[in-house]
Amino acid sequence: MDRKLDPLRDDLPLMANTSHILVKHYVLDLDVDFESQTIEGTIVLFLESGNRFKEQSSSTEEAGPSASEEACRFRTPEPCHIPATDTRPFSSKMGYNDVVICGKGDKDTSDKDGNRDNQEQASGISSWKYCRDTGNHGSEDFLLVLDCCDLSVLKVEEVDVAAVPGIEKFARSPKFRNQIVRELVALPADRWREQLDCYARCSQAPGCGELLFDTDTWSLQIRKTGAQTATDFPHAVRIRYRTQAQGRSVTWTSDQSGRPCVYTVGSPINNRALFPCQEPPVAMSTWQATVRAAASFVVLTSGENSAKPTQLREDCSSWHYYVTMPMPASTFTIAVGSWAETKPQICSSDDPATETSFSPSEADFRNIGVCGHVEYPCRFQNASATTQEVIPHRLFAPVCLQGACQEALLPLIPPCLSAAHSVLGTHPFGRLDVLIVPANFPSLGMASPHIVFLSQSVLTGMSHLCGTRLCHEIAHSWFGLAIGARDWTEEWLSEGFATHLEDIFWAKAQQLAPHEAQEQQELRACLRWRRLRDELPNCPEELQVLRPNKEKTGHVSDSGSSVIKHGLNPEKVFMQVHYLKGYFLLRFLAKRLGDDTYFSFLRKFVQAFHGQLILSQDFLQMLLEDTPEEKRLELSVENIFQDWLESSGIPQPLQRERRAGEESGLARQVSAEVAKWVRVNRRPRKRKRRETEEVFAKLLPDQLLLLLEHLLEQTTLSPRTLQRLERTYHLPEQDAEVRHRWCELVVKHKYKKAYGDVERFLQEDQAMGIYLYGELMVNEDAEQQRLARRCFELSREQMDRSSAELVAEMIL
Repeated sequence: MDRKLDPLRDDLPLMANTSHILVKHYVLDLDVDFESQTIEGTIVLFLESGNRFKEQSSSTEEAGPSASEEACRFRTPEPCHIPATDTRPFSSKMGYNDVVICGKGDKDTSDKDGNRDNQEQASGISSWKYCRDTGNHGSEDFLLVLDCCDLSVLKVEEVDVAAVPGIEKFARSPKFRNQIVRELVALPADRWREQLDCYARCSQAPGCGELLFDTDTWSLQIRKTGAQTATDFPHAVRIRYRTQAQGRSVTWTSDQSGRPCVYTVGSPINNRALFPCQEPPVAMSTWQATVRAAASFVVLTSGENSAKPTQLREDCSSWHYYVTMPMPASTFTIAVGSWAETKPQICSSDDPATETSFSPSEADFRNIGVCGHVEYPCRFQNASATTQEVIPHRLFAPVCLQGACQEALLPLIPPCLSAAHSVLGTHPFGRLDVLIVPANFPSLGMASPHIVFLSQSVLTGMSHLCGTRLCHEIAHSWFGLAIGARDWTEEWLSEGFATHLEDIFWAKAQQLAPHEAQEQQELRACLRWRRLRDELPNCPEELQVLRPNKEKTGHVSDSGSSVIKHGLNPEKVFMQVHYLKGYFLLRFLAKRLGDDTYFSFLRKFVQAFHGQLILSQDFLQMLLEDTPEEKRLELSVENIFQDWLESSGIPQPLQRERRAGEESGLARQVSAEVAKWVRVNRRPRKRKRRETEEVFAKLLPDQLLLLLEHLLEQTTLSPRTLQRLERTYHLPEQDAEVRHRWCELVVKHKYKKAYGDVERFLQEDQAMGIYLYGELMVNEDAEQQRLARRCFELSREQMDRSSAELVAEMIL
């Protein structure tokens, strides 16, 4: 991990010109084909011109389609089937240069991506060739730039929204197509159902002229001849496209029962290989999606409604989802597979899982404070929703894991949701789906609006890892989703908060007494301190900084494009620096101000900033302004930036705190147990009869984790000691974090009897096993290296791409 960073490889360009024009709503109409491993269909973008540049429109009245446009019409796509019961609406990483135009000497990457060949084959008329033949890329025509990668774009056209029956009420003349869209996106929140219905009907309207388009590695560029400003550019655009099987936004694999499935991943390129979109966080939009798949599959997406399938044919079903809260397109998630729903064995009338969901149409809206976000049907303004401790939820998993989910996960969801509500108040989202994803999922969890992915690794052992990870993902509903970072380099605003809050939520979910909660949180702080201390020496200094853009954080180009520093670095995905340093900053502030003051403020902050994007200073300035002078103790935004966010290494305040942190009661108990094991390890094989047998205390999962970390620091442990250790704590049956440390001990001390545990871990816990491959290789032991290569060969075809690339570098 000490390689020199290469900006051309590591920085992620976001090309969308969001300062000029914004997507306000997406309508996706998609077919999922497991035979070809593609998702194909259309996406309709409803656009609103921006206000960060001066436009001079030659006329406010739009002309009808030209003769050439009429001649270029393609057949209209299949109508999107929307069940009547589901008709509802709504929903921000940023390019090197504003726009890179083909025909100006730029490198042509189309052959590698295959987009242009596909366009010519599918269209009959090559939109790219037509665009190039005009020789007019230096003209003053406005260019819509979308973030796009690993997609085959087949056709782009303007949508004739004026052809929709009844839509004329939004415009003075049927020629005012853009005016219709402007009026539609501006509808007030209480007309959300009408708005969604209009979006759906407009998305099915015929085309009224093909638009010229081009693609490069990172973007799709669209223009209309004669449309010289964003105001003139069509405000309803349909794109027909197809994903590629190796696209970096989707993973085609098999679940734990051997059945095919596909899901989106939180990859560095987010959703741009799933659909053309505006990736910069500021491009907040709503969406609705109709997804068709074989009737045996379940479709889950980021949606407010608990969708049910509509059978179209005997072998095909359609699922429809929508959102009414504007969010970044990067938060959209989809998972299609033979998932089985796990339900409570006995469902009583007072079971929290059966609590009623409050849709926007049923909301009891009252003036409960003032929201700072754009208008949408907000749950914080819904008097019923504000008191709803447990939102409706569903749990899905492969069939073979239903039993484990029933036992380990399902009972935890209500208390964890209730605990989160007791700390932060109103749940930003009205329902939750939880899905156990395939073994190749590259992390323990991922949160998206209305849906959480969890790794199968959380299901083993006791409830501790399962509960803490669930709490972490639930915390993202507030920090990461309802409140997002305006600059994606400030990941700590999402991950730091979720890491800090997971301990608070989990303590409340367990109903711990205050002193017990305090002890457990001190122990977890000790573990995280050790993790941060061990990770930093192997992490490039540039990746240790939580605010790498410093005073330029949040800045974009004139077009709205930008670059995410280190956004494509494959190693960054597996680092926890932004989790850990962010966590310790928040812990430092809570200790300095007092928990009561800090968490009282946090609720105020959520109330003030939900539905919005923030920078670090937004949080810190409000915190310090809200804190009495005597509690600030010379804290300032500037010194917090300097000490915590803009420096590599361990912050000085944290170094001082951790000198005293090892003294918590649970950590001292572990130290006593470590001393016992050291004595056991030193004893000769044949002991004297008078020697007393060591009696080991029962340990909590985090204590066991700390014990194994201490034992990893021992130079040698005998096979006899390792065998007794394994039997005393039943290590192969513990949670994944404990088993990971056990595998490290096995590898370090070449304990051959437990190599099977290592092999199972690498196969079944791929979210956590990456660095075990490195441990197996660095020992330069032939048997261990064969084990690593064998496991990799068994897993590499199904393994997450970033994980596979990193492991390949280690062992090949």
